[in-house]
Amino acid sequence: MDSTGDDDPAGELYDLARQLRSQLLRHAALGAWAAPGGATARVMPAPRPGELVPVDAEPAQLTEIAGEEAAAPPDRPWVDAAPTRADDGGLGPRGARPAVRTLPQIRAELGECTRCKLHTTRRSIVFGVGSSSAPLMFVGEAPGEQEDRRGEPFVGAAGQLLDKMIEAMGWTRSAVYIANTTKCRPPNNRNPEPDELDPCMPFLHMQIAAIAPRIIVALGRPASNQLLEVDAPISALRGTFHDYPRHTGDRHSLKIMPTFHPAYLLRDPDKKRAAWADLKLVMAELERLGIAPPGAHG
Repeated sequence: MDSTGDDDPAGELYDLARQLRSQLLRHAALGAWAAPGGATARVMPAPRPGELVPVDAEPAQLTEIAGEEAAAPPDRPWVDAAPTRADDGGLGPRGARPAVRTLPQIRAELGECTRCKLHTTRRSIVFGVGSSSAPLMFVGEAPGEQEDRRGEPFVGAAGQLLDKMIEAMGWTRSAVYIANTTKCRPPNNRNPEPDELDPCMPFLHMQIAAIAPRIIVALGRPASNQLLEVDAPISALRGTFHDYPRHTGDRHSLKIMPTFHPAYLLRDPDKKRAAWADLKLVMAELERLGIAPPGAHG
C-alpha cells in the first residue's frame, strides 16, 4: 500500500512535515524569513543546529515543492544555516546573527574571481593586508598599477604616504588592516563601475565582519560613499564619525571616519592638515575606547 494514501493519516503527516522542512530550507537559501500565506501559526519544536526557525506557510504552498531538497543557489558562497541576503556580505538582515567567515575562508570563497569583467585585465587579486583582529581599518577604492603588480593594497606612492599617516598615529601597517572596495584594478586606473562594485563589495563587508574593527578610516569619496551607502562629497563627510550602516555581529558599534585619499593629498598637499585633523579624531576615539597603539605603555 502507498504510505501516502488517503487511508494512511500517519503517512500524510510525515509527507507534510517533509514538505514543510523543504520549504523552510528553500526560504533559507533564498534569504527569506517568512513565507506568504494566512495567519494560521504552525508550532514546531526548537530547531536543531543547522536548521531554521519556523515560519508560517500554507499547505497549498508546501505541495509546490514536494520532495524537493533546497540547496544554496550558485554564486552565493556565504549562504549557510544562518539565512542571509546575497548582497549583504554574510551580515544578514538587521537584527539577525551574522554568518561570520574568517579571512582565509573569505579568500577561498573569492577564489580566482571571474564575477565581473575586471578579471580579464587584472594581474592580481588584491585581497587585503594586516592584522586579522585590527581595531583600526583603512579602506580605499580600487587597486592601482603597483598594487595590481604586487597583489597588495597601497604599495605605490599613495601607499607610502598612507604608511607615514599610520605611523604618525602610532600604529604600524601590520597592526591595522588595509583593503579596497574592489579587489581588481580597473583599466587605466579608472573608477570602478557599478557592475564591478556590486559583486565585490560583499567580500569587503565579510572582511569587516571577520576583523571586527572599531573604526574604519575611509580614504576618499568613492570608498566613503560605498561604505556609508550614500552619495556625498568628501568635504561634507570628513571630520565627523558616521555609523557603519550594517550590523557588525557583536555588541560594539563601528564608526567610519571619511578623509582625503592619500593620492589626493599628493596632488594637493594643502589638504594634509585637514586629513591630519581627521586622524587625530580617530586617535582620540581609540584612546577613549581604551585601545592603545602597539608598543604603547599605559
